[in-house]
Amino acid sequence: MQAASFFSSTKRLGILGGGQLGKMLLQSTQQWDIYTKVLDPDPEAPCRHGSNEFVNGSLQDFDTVYNFGKDCDVVTIEIENVNTEALKKLDADGVIVHPKPNSLSIIQDKGLQKMFYISHNLPTADFNLYETKIEVIEAIKNKIIDYPFVQKIRKAGYDGRGVCIVHHEQELNELLDGPCIIEPKIELLGEISIIGARNANGEIKVYDPVAMDFHEGANMLDLLVYPASIDGDLIRQAKEITEILLSELEISGLLVVEFLIDKHNRILINEVAPRAHNSGHQTIESSITSQYEQHLRGILNLPLGSSELIIPSVMVNLLGQPGYSGKVYYEGIEECLGKKGIHLHIYGKQFTKPFRKMGHATITNESLDEAKKIAAWVKQTLQVKSQS
Repeated sequence: MQAASFFSSTKRLGILGGGQLGKMLLQSTQQWDIYTKVLDPDPEAPCRHGSNEFVNGSLQDFDTVYNFGKDCDVVTIEIENVNTEALKKLDADGVIVHPKPNSLSIIQDKGLQKMFYISHNLPTADFNLYETKIEVIEAIKNKIIDYPFVQKIRKAGYDGRGVCIVHHEQELNELLDGPCIIEPKIELLGEISIIGARNANGEIKVYDPVAMDFHEGANMLDLLVYPASIDGDLIRQAKEITEILLSELEISGLLVVEFLIDKHNRILINEVAPRAHNSGHQTIESSITSQYEQHLRGILNLPLGSSELIIPSVMVNLLGQPGYSGKVYYEGIEECLGKKGIHLHIYGKQFTKPFRKMGHATITNESLDEAKKIAAWVKQTLQVKSQS
């Protein structure tokens, strides 16, 4: 397939998932006039506008995914929780699928992810696998698991869902049931994320790492600082690991790698995502090539763009406020639009609920300290509420 034939043509790029990541990916496809077709279970998904075709349907149903993709030339994802058997069938039928279905099957399962890291001698936290909550409780009784620990459901968890942190026996009632991994709760110095990209020719580009802060109540990304101010040797290690994962998983497009930095200054892989990611939103304003354009370049086997930084930035997620559900209202948006260096992205979700991702703000400034101050002001000023 000639990648150039996708420009201003009838060739179809299929995107599984129509949320905010897909919406921002569509902005890059529109810039290049690439014909897009999107599948999402929500008829009001952000991608309902902006795609050439929008299909309302399940991402987990074999027939829906297969029938969606069979008239596409290339199929990619905006979310991991999709039917991989349908993707394997599409791949066998000659549709180009990125990420490769077998690699996606590994990434979909946090247990398989961990075993992949071990088999490739890549650093990750110690872990054990369990099938049920009862097995976990039994392992605690037998002193196999010590407090505090982290439980992660093996499949379908994202944005803090499917994760339970247990500090003592009184919190055991919060354990999640189903196949899971158990890790010791690590004493952290910090968490970083690195975005890498690869095309089918084997060209690789890696962005500088971002430092991540998480919202305690929602257990999801709240704020990130780009670039991260960490030891240069840790940056080198993280980039090398990202390049290994890109190659070993045969990725075309993006791979985002989240790392933990423990109290001994060791870097450990937490998890990966083979798609555009919340920790890369700031590349739209801060990098020569945004993560969205880079993903397109990777999956279409085009030359990769520069991952070079233009200007430092801080990104703040705009989350639905606790206590508010219903038709969304953005309080304080005018004040934010009146300040220099604040770039607002509203995702197009009509209804808010507590901690729902409704948008983000990227604050660009030559001084990261100043950007952090403005980001704190944005968090206080722009409140996502519901209309009374």
